[in-house]
Amino acid sequence: MADEESKSRPIIVIRKKGGHGGHHGGAWKVAYADFVTAMMAFFLVMWLVNQSVAVREAVSGYFNDPAGFMEKLKKGGNEVMEGGSTNIKMFKYEKDDLKEKLQRQKEMLSNAGNNVRKALEKLPGIGNMQDFIEIEVTPEGLMIQLIDASKVDDSAVFFDKGSSKLKPMASLILAAIAAELGQLPSHMVVEGHTDAVAYRGKKEYSNWELSADRANSARRLMEESGLHENQVVAVRGFAANKPKIKDNPEDPQNRRVTIIVLNEEYEKHLRDISVES
Repeated sequence: MADEESKSRPIIVIRKKGGHGGHHGGAWKVAYADFVTAMMAFFLVMWLVNQSVAVREAVSGYFNDPAGFMEKLKKGGNEVMEGGSTNIKMFKYEKDDLKEKLQRQKEMLSNAGNNVRKALEKLPGIGNMQDFIEIEVTPEGLMIQLIDASKVDDSAVFFDKGSSKLKPMASLILAAIAAELGQLPSHMVVEGHTDAVAYRGKKEYSNWELSADRANSARRLMEESGLHENQVVAVRGFAANKPKIKDNPEDPQNRRVTIIVLNEEYEKHLRDISVES
């Protein structure tokens, strides 16, 4: 009887699943691969951002037209594929190109300075006022300085004393300068400077205001006389903080208006300063 009951009972088989099987699936590998790919793309972008323009153009040329790029590479050598040596060659090319560009600008500004001198010589009644005008090419560009006092006395040459009003001859000189500089594509900065003698005019008005007002007077007249629109990018008043005669801040020769025709490199420097500030 017992044997028959045991034979009639169903046999139940229990199979236990492994406790760690879920961790050995393939989904995590796909996610990890995506992560690694994204990191590689990120570091590639960061590398490109820090490369020279020539390197970025070479990489762009390959991805835009791989077949054409490789064809050019075969004809022109394998410099692009040589890594570090290519960067050095490209950097040297860019440096030489910049040097040549700056030299062309220097020659252009030097010629402009000569043209200004010739234009001033033709002005009727210019006389010895040319002695108060200095023209030179500096690392910043072409600098023209109108010095408002002589070496021997305190006489005012371009402005009425303590005033931003231009004298008639000063207006003619600035008009002649503007007619020449207006032919250039370069931008300009106009600066005003005073000596260190305290301003004795109206209250709440100092050498700061006087230097800025004189620079603005020069700017207005030049813009009316030949400068093209937006050629002047800055007007600055320095009071007595940038003296021409550094060992004597009260020297009247420190009173001057400075016109700087910017070269491209110095203008970029000014833009970078304004962005940082």
